[in-house]
Amino acid sequence: MSDKTVAIIGAGPVGLAAAAHVLERKMSPIVLEAGPEAAHAIRQWQHVQLFSPWEYNVDKAAARLLAPTGWNSPDPQSYPTGGELIDRYLDPLATRTPLREAIRTSSRVTAISRAGFDKARTKGREQAPFEIFYQNGKGPEVLRADAVIDVSGTWFSPNPAGGNGLPAIGERERADRIAYGMPDVRGADRARYAGKTVAVLGAGHSALGTLIDLVRLADEVPGTQAIWLLRGADPAKAFGGGRNDKLAARGELGSAFAALVAAGRIGVETGFGVTHLSESEGRLVISAGEARSVMADELVVSTGFRPDLSFLSELRLRLDPAIEAPAALAPLIDPNEHSCGTVRPHGARELAHDEPGFYLAGMKSYGRAPTFLMMTGYEQVRSIVADIAGDKQAAARVELVLPETGVCTRGGVESAAAAGCCGGPAKQEPSACCAADETAKKAGGAGCGCS
Repeated sequence: MSDKTVAIIGAGPVGLAAAAHVLERKMSPIVLEAGPEAAHAIRQWQHVQLFSPWEYNVDKAAARLLAPTGWNSPDPQSYPTGGELIDRYLDPLATRTPLREAIRTSSRVTAISRAGFDKARTKGREQAPFEIFYQNGKGPEVLRADAVIDVSGTWFSPNPAGGNGLPAIGERERADRIAYGMPDVRGADRARYAGKTVAVLGAGHSALGTLIDLVRLADEVPGTQAIWLLRGADPAKAFGGGRNDKLAARGELGSAFAALVAAGRIGVETGFGVTHLSESEGRLVISAGEARSVMADELVVSTGFRPDLSFLSELRLRLDPAIEAPAALAPLIDPNEHSCGTVRPHGARELAHDEPGFYLAGMKSYGRAPTFLMMTGYEQVRSIVADIAGDKQAAARVELVLPETGVCTRGGVESAAAAGCCGGPAKQEPSACCAADETAKKAGGAGCGCS
């Protein structure tokens, strides 16, 4: 139906892909972006190289929209940085195609409801349009839409330093010494970290990448020291799948990091659950309980992200209570249960809620799970937009084959298959480390990568 208006919250890669699909379906997209320009969140980590090559980072509908502009598709096998993703794909998509008329920047969504309906009222609810309240430079505005796709991401709602999910005592008061995510320690933030002792909390790839950059900075500026604060007891679990990782850049990162740890270039504090942050003689004191602490000049907290659900309080959401992902999706991505292999492609069916016409997609749809891939988001919005357009067959169809990762995700930490979680229980035979490894070897292969 060409008369439908679809509001899309967020102008990142998945949000722009959603808008491209909406246009292809002859519907009208309106993209609300909180930042001053499209891809605002990616601009915060544009120094970072992606783990996936270009072939996995360009949406097909977006590529079709770009084609008439003379856009040249990048080498599908090369790996872009966040900045290159913006310059060579997202900026052209946002500014050189009809999407430029659909994007409203500096427009922060503050609330969503149904016109004339609060959360408790049911009869006639499905027929009422959505009302999206947002704030821009002119003041508060209201937009009505037939459907809403929330792809606002999680970058600006990072997890705190406290291991219990809450800010550590003193964390808010020491905000001037704390950065979250993956600061550009060798570039834009160089002056802040050069010659300093920097503690990095976390065991995911953001933490590893920051620690590697700090070691490189130490080669350039004497006195720079990196300390890795690890909540778990086994550093090896963070090293990844190495050569067995089907996303080669991710495997290389883990291998490079493991070599630096082995060489003593990075100080390691295992079993370090941050409880308190204080100051002493102008330095930051990071404490794990009463008997243990580390002194540093700066702290980088790379402990993942969580969705901001505050502006969705008047909508009827069906979310998993632990993962904060859509209830049908959560079992597929739960980091407490997930092992090797991939999350199967999914779409409108798994992402729908008890509020017809409303969908979470992109990184936000994964809640607190850390396993999201950009191409998964592209498949999500392709299916969602087909569903909104009434094409149920296309919405249910799977049009994506994901690469096998070769790593496991457990407890929010991506760990090597060597940890014994690549598809089955550990085996006693020395020829195989788990059931999947044994099966692969019996079939004449080299194994599943855990040996």
